[in-house]
Amino acid sequence: MVPKENQVFTLVEIFKKMILNQLIQLRQELHQTPEIAGEEGNTASKILSFFSKMGPDEVIENLGGFGLAFIFKGKTAGPRTLFRAELDALPIQESGNPSYKSKIDGKGHLCGHDGHMAIICGLGEKLAGQRPEKGELVLLFQPAEETGEGARRILEDPKFQRIKPDFAFALHNLPGFPLHQLVIRKDTFAAGSIGMTITLTGKTSHAAHPEAGINPANAIAQLIQTLPQLPEKLNGFALVTVIHAEIGSLAFGTSAGRGYLSLTIRAFDQEELDILIQRIEEKVKSISESEKLIFEISYREEFAVSQNDPEAATIAESTMKELGFDIYDKPEPFRWSEDFGLFSQSGPAYLFGLGSGENCPQLHEPTYDFPDELIETGVKLFEAIARKINQ
Repeated sequence: MVPKENQVFTLVEIFKKMILNQLIQLRQELHQTPEIAGEEGNTASKILSFFSKMGPDEVIENLGGFGLAFIFKGKTAGPRTLFRAELDALPIQESGNPSYKSKIDGKGHLCGHDGHMAIICGLGEKLAGQRPEKGELVLLFQPAEETGEGARRILEDPKFQRIKPDFAFALHNLPGFPLHQLVIRKDTFAAGSIGMTITLTGKTSHAAHPEAGINPANAIAQLIQTLPQLPEKLNGFALVTVIHAEIGSLAFGTSAGRGYLSLTIRAFDQEELDILIQRIEEKVKSISESEKLIFEISYREEFAVSQNDPEAATIAESTMKELGFDIYDKPEPFRWSEDFGLFSQSGPAYLFGLGSGENCPQLHEPTYDFPDELIETGVKLFEAIARKINQ
């Protein structure tokens, strides 16, 4: 007996619903077992298991750490297009109370990386059902996004040459914007940033005879006053934020001989960010020498500027319009940073936002939870972009 047309349509809809439910279930399982940067082994295993039924043409494991790449090949030569999700969670205690609340004390998927992973898994389901006509599609699961280490490790891994893309795409959910709204920007999407710690070493002495020592207090006071003013000499947006300062210890009989100052430095332009860092280093050197201090500078959590490529933007944004999405073209870049920025500094890339609701708790808040409704939206858009380039 041949099923009627409406019956076939119903079966298709039922199958789509089953797939979506599987993705929601996966997202909630990932939410329950978060792993922070550098510890994503079990998360990677869950993703690997989910993809095992899809039969990708090639799988690359341990990419830049616990990273994974799944490759779906077309019938003929063509461009290589990469879509990225993040594996890591945050070292923050979840205080919301979903039925799938984090089971790991002090850790939570409070940035939505669990949802981003589910979207890329959904894209994998689509590609498994229909391979691209040409080129290759790469689905990348990146470790250590939150610390700004993962992208660099992937790019420096020799295995990356196997998946180096002609185009790379990523999204990030954005609380405060209407659910399903797409937030776009040409040129700079998000700032680059870096954490700097300045260590100043002098000489301790008795507090009754501070002249016998070299106390870094005056130097740190000067740096706190002058460093945040350096961005004023640049053309574009830049910001130096003092986040921590420490001098000596709580010993009232001792004049301090060592001090620390930590800053976050950010800018919308990569060249200006580099210039600002150089000027800060010069100012630290100058003040340290005048105060007879030895200085050391260390860096961590380095994020490149997320720069959207014009051709990649045209492809993505034309697809968004064809699908009839609500689109908001943001007049200014975001001040926060994203590790995807390093991909954009190494090749054509495009990052955009996906609204997760105007009343959704902000990212990194302990009550945040990724809206499952966004999974289908993300899959639909990513698949359409993939088909446009590789069909």
